[in-house]
Amino acid sequence: MSVACGIVGLPNVGKSTIFNAITAAGAESANYPFCTIEPNIGVVDVPDERLEQIHQYITTDRIIPASVKIVDIAGLVKGAASGEGLGNKFLGNIKDCDAILHVVRCFEKGDIIHVSGSVDPMRDVEIIELELALADLDTVNRNIERVSKKARAQDKEAIFQRDIFEKAKLVLEAGKQLRSVDWKKEEHEALKPLFLITLKPVMFVANVGDDDLEGNGALPTRVREYAKKNHAEFVALCGDIEGEIMRLPPEDRATFLADMGLKEPGLNRLVRKAYDLLGLQTYFTAGKIEIRAWTIHKGDTAPVAAGVIHTDFEKHFIRAEIYSVADLLQHKSEAAIRAAGKLRAEGREYVMRDGDICHFLIGK
Repeated sequence: MSVACGIVGLPNVGKSTIFNAITAAGAESANYPFCTIEPNIGVVDVPDERLEQIHQYITTDRIIPASVKIVDIAGLVKGAASGEGLGNKFLGNIKDCDAILHVVRCFEKGDIIHVSGSVDPMRDVEIIELELALADLDTVNRNIERVSKKARAQDKEAIFQRDIFEKAKLVLEAGKQLRSVDWKKEEHEALKPLFLITLKPVMFVANVGDDDLEGNGALPTRVREYAKKNHAEFVALCGDIEGEIMRLPPEDRATFLADMGLKEPGLNRLVRKAYDLLGLQTYFTAGKIEIRAWTIHKGDTAPVAAGVIHTDFEKHFIRAEIYSVADLLQHKSEAAIRAAGKLRAEGREYVMRDGDICHFLIGK
């Protein structure tokens, strides 16, 4: 399953710095607006200690974690929806992402130019959200025009679509994000083909200074409270520190983190929260060739999970043999799990659990 998160924010808030640290892809990061023109794309592993736990008891040739695609989209400015700062081009790149990582500057470092001349995270959030809403409003208006002719001819589907689009228009004109509305399933399905930006889940990423790594200062606290009020995720991290961590040899990172008073890189938390933001979970396959983490949606059934490996597996699914990571840690081997009666045979109706380890039986 391919999953993409787009990083957005004003110029020079630390988007590319954070992207570089996440992906180690070397995206350009500089102290001037629009240094990122085309979106930078990287794939980052989802940190999961369970892979090594499985590897303790199952010998394998390779270990493959789940992954998330991260898209570093150029900085937006006020007026982006009407083309300022190449805004239309940048906004178009966001539409293809599944979720938004909204980076907000929450540090006062004086040698970094702020596009507005001062540091005010809530002003910055308002600017970005307004531009995203205006871009969506343009999309909605165009689609209202598209379906109105058929609606006037009493086409039932067109009437339904027009009414939903009109509802979305009222939300956007009120200055709200579409995700703030509790849409019915059929309404959400009608809006889905429009790839509306403000309907996507969002996580606010407070880029803090090295003197506030936990994000407890006044600036990140305002963003945290705003995220909570708007049912969004929040994570605080220092882009510069995260970059230093990622540049260190893996064997030196633990010492650096301990010296900084950190248990793990902030980026680990960011990636895991991004994974949760999209309502995703992980199951595993484990054998001699590979131990692998697979990404599925919460609530997916066993045949759907099998289909992530190969589309034919869902169609020809017969059953799954399943046990948990906890079972493996307790019994030490699959044979012992089977002997203890913990290896479960599950059919087509089984709803997958996070951390299931599976063998699928597939017909022809």
